[in-house]
Amino acid sequence: MNKRPVRVLFVASHPVQYASPIFCRLASDPRVEIQVAFCTLQGAEAGVDPDFGVPVKWDVPLLEGFPWIAMRNLSPRPRVGSFFGLINTQVWSLIRRRRFDAVVVYTGYMYFTFWIALVAAKLSGVPILFGTDAHQLESRDGKRWKLRVKGHVWPRLFKLASQVLVPSSGGVALMRSLGIPEDRIAFTPYVVNNDWWVERAKLVNRSEVRRRWSVPEQALVIVFSAKLQPWKRPMDLLHAFARVPTPDVYLIFAGDGALRCDLESEAQSLGVADRIRFLGFVNQSGLPETYSACDVLVLPSDYEPFGVVVNEAMLCGCCAVVTDRVGARFDLVREGETGFAYSAGDVDALARILTTLAADPCTARRLGEVARRQMETWLPQLGIEKTIEAVERSLVP
Repeated sequence: MNKRPVRVLFVASHPVQYASPIFCRLASDPRVEIQVAFCTLQGAEAGVDPDFGVPVKWDVPLLEGFPWIAMRNLSPRPRVGSFFGLINTQVWSLIRRRRFDAVVVYTGYMYFTFWIALVAAKLSGVPILFGTDAHQLESRDGKRWKLRVKGHVWPRLFKLASQVLVPSSGGVALMRSLGIPEDRIAFTPYVVNNDWWVERAKLVNRSEVRRRWSVPEQALVIVFSAKLQPWKRPMDLLHAFARVPTPDVYLIFAGDGALRCDLESEAQSLGVADRIRFLGFVNQSGLPETYSACDVLVLPSDYEPFGVVVNEAMLCGCCAVVTDRVGARFDLVREGETGFAYSAGDVDALARILTTLAADPCTARRLGEVARRQMETWLPQLGIEKTIEAVERSLVP
């Protein structure tokens, strides 16, 4: 007799372009029967993103190929990014009815809805899986009191989970350091829809995109793909770029945000504005050509739990230069093979790396090809398998 599929409720804060393809694959897997409950449809519906500062509606399907519901949000000020911005009491009844064998919560503990789900699961005796993409205790704002609080609270918090899901080996190490039992730590790699990225990248006319940008065909092109926010440290990249002595190097900013005006002004002051292009917000369908027309991705963040742009750029043939605060460096950035890592805030170190690559653009392109091949092993199915394994382990008494 065939074993019935495991019924799993996934609680997600909002539709995300990275998660939807994974939900689609899970929905077609005979081992599980999933239901996704969104706390808000922000992202799938048009609205002004407070960090980008412009109206954002992702132009790829976010709600197709898997069963989902939108839970009513009772917050007086509904929004993603605020503890009381998501108050979805409906999650209580979804769990308490005991129609699901396990609950996977992707909202994060910094939302009120997370705690509703946690209490409901504990009272119902339903295994609850949750996790973090963190690989360090430090907070984005760097406040030391938060570091101390996390050191006391996180071991107790994550021990409440039947399984802790972490997307990087750095996250695995963090959970071990907090005393989480090894058999309750699940390494579920952060993956994207590789097929989509590879297929789109193959269609790109690199020369045409560069002509549109007024960038020479043989130039080394560096790309920053993120919100122009302080913790992403785009100004570090601008200053490092200005120190590269080779003139045949260009910098692309693919993103928008509060620092754009400052960056444009500083580029003029540094005398490099003629070799910098500000693309503004680039929607998902426009990113494959953006990466494919570039050679090097730089992610200079001082806070970056993972950094999925590293996956995206590598799939399109870019090598990656990231800081030691970027979670993707643990598993995707191999020093001198697929990219480089440096200490966050060390502009001199970043300038040296960029100068080395600019002196020999062929090396950058070779590293990019190695990075692209490496991503052939970092497949979506790997994330699916590890997630299902974690769910099945949570069901073992």
